Amino acid sequence: MNLAAAALPDPNRCPDAELARAVAAGDRGAFGVMMKRYNQLLYRTTRSVLRDDTDAEDAVQDAWLHAWRAMSSFRAEARLSTWLVRIAVNEALGRLRAAPRRADVIPLDTSHDAESLAAETTMQQPEAERPESIAERAELRRLLEACIDELPAAFRTVFVLRAVHDMSVEEAAASLGLPEATVRTRHFRARAMLRASLSRGIDFAMADAFSFAGARCDRISARVFERLDAERRDGG
Repeated sequence: MNLAAAALPDPNRCPDAELARAVAAGDRGAFGVMMKRYNQLLYRTTRSVLRDDTDAEDAVQDAWLHAWRAMSSFRAEARLSTWLVRIAVNEALGRLRAAPRRADVIPLDTSHDAESLAAETTMQQPEAERPESIAERAELRRLLEACIDELPAAFRTVFVLRAVHDMSVEEAAASLGLPEATVRTRHFRARAMLRASLSRGIDFAMADAFSFAGARCDRISARVFERLDAERRDGG
C-alpha cells in the first residue's frame, strides 16, 4: 500500500508515527505530507531564533534534509513535532554560531534569565493602536512581530512556541531541552515585556503573528526535494 497516496487526500488522518515510518522507508510522498504538516512550526521556530525570513527558510530546508536522513532513528514514543523542533533549533543555533555578527546571541539551553531581563529596558516601546480595520490589524501584526524580534534571545523562542504556535508547556520544554518551570517563567516574562511594549491589542493579533503563506510552505518543500534530487544525481 502506498501510504502517501492514501494520506494525501486527507493528511490529517495519517498519524505521525505512520508517516514517519513511511518517510524512513524512503516514501517521498509521505515526506511531502510531513513537510506540509510541520513547515509552519519549523519556520516559526527558526524565525524566532534567527530573526530573518530568508535565514529561517534556509534553516528549515536544512532541518528537513537532516530529518529525512535521520528518520529511521525517530522513535514513536516521542512526539514527531518535538523531534523536528529539536532538529530545527539546533540548525538555527548552528547558523548563529557561524555568523560573527550574531556571536553574542544567548543560547536557548543556558540559564541567562537574569542577564536577559536587563534587556527589557532596551526594548522599543511602540504605541499600539486599537485595530478598527483590516489595514490596522495588519499594521498591528507587523508591530507585534517587530516587538517579538526585540525580545531577549532566552525568551523569544519559548514565547513563539507557547503563544504563537500554542504548544503546551510540556512539549515546548521537551523541544527546547528546558525545565518546564523555566518555560513557564520565560513565557510569563515575555508576555509582560510585550504587554508593556504594545499596551493594547496583543491578544487580538496573536493568531496572525508570523503568518505562514502557502507559497512559502510550497517553496520550502520544493527546494528540499530539489536538493534531494541533486544528492541522488551526485551519488550522495
